[in-house]
Amino acid sequence: MRTELVSEPGDRARPNEDFASVGLSASGQGGSVVLLDGVTPPADGGGCLHSVPWFTARLGGALTELTVSLPDVPLAEALSRAIARTADAHARTCDLSHPRTPQATVALARWSPETVEYLVLCDATLLLASPEGTVAPVRDDRLALLPRALLRSAATVDGTLRNKEGGFFTAAADPAVADRAVAGSVPRTEVVSLAALSDGATRWTETFHEGDWTSLFTLVREDGPRALVEKVRVLEDADATARAFLGTGKTHDDATAVYVDL
Repeated sequence: MRTELVSEPGDRARPNEDFASVGLSASGQGGSVVLLDGVTPPADGGGCLHSVPWFTARLGGALTELTVSLPDVPLAEALSRAIARTADAHARTCDLSHPRTPQATVALARWSPETVEYLVLCDATLLLASPEGTVAPVRDDRLALLPRALLRSAATVDGTLRNKEGGFFTAAADPAVADRAVAGSVPRTEVVSLAALSDGATRWTETFHEGDWTSLFTLVREDGPRALVEKVRVLEDADATARAFLGTGKTHDDATAVYVDL
C-alpha cells in the first residue's frame, strides 16, 4: 500500500485550517482517510474561544480513531459521534448556536477486504479509481449549485444558507448534520486507488480548468500530491481572478491532497 499526504497553508502567516490523516487497522487489511477543510471564521470569532485549527484537529482526531477502531459503525454514524464529542469539548465555554461556530467540510474513505466506503459533506472531493482506469468523483454539490450572487453576501450565507434547508451543510456542532452527507460504498474489487482533496487543491480543475477529474487524479498518482499543490500555486500567482474564487477574496487557499494506492 502506498500513501502520500500533502497539506499546505494558503498563507504562511496564518495557521493551516485543513486537517488530514491516514489510519491503518491493526490487521493491516483496512484503513481510513480523513480530510477536513476548516471554514475561516468571521472577524468576531463566531462566538467561540477556539480557533478553526483547534476544531479541525479535535474533529479529525476523533474521526481517525472512530473510523479505524469501529469498522462496523457506518461513516455517517462515526461523523455524528465525532461532532458530538468535539462539541462537548467546548460547549461550556462557547456559543455553539452561532451560525459561524467553528466548522469544516468533510471527506472520508474507509476500506476493508470487502468494501470501500465513502462520505463527503460540502465541497471536499473524493476520487475513486477503478481497475480499468475510470475515475469516479464523489461530491456534495449543494454549495456549487447555489447562485454566486448569494455566496458573495456573507450576511446571506450566515443567516439563511449555512446548515439550512435549501442551502448547504458543514460539520459544526450538530451531530444530525451527518445524515446530510453524500455516503455509500462499493466493492473493494472496484477501487484500486483513491484521492481526497480540499477545495484549495481542486482549484486545478474547478477554477483554472487545467484538466478533468481523471487528469487531476493521473497527476496525483504519477507525480504525487505535492506536484498538484505546486501547480495550483503557480496558477494562482499568475491569475488574479483567483481572488474572486467563490467570493472569498483569497489568492491562495489552504490546499490538502491525500493519495492512497490500495
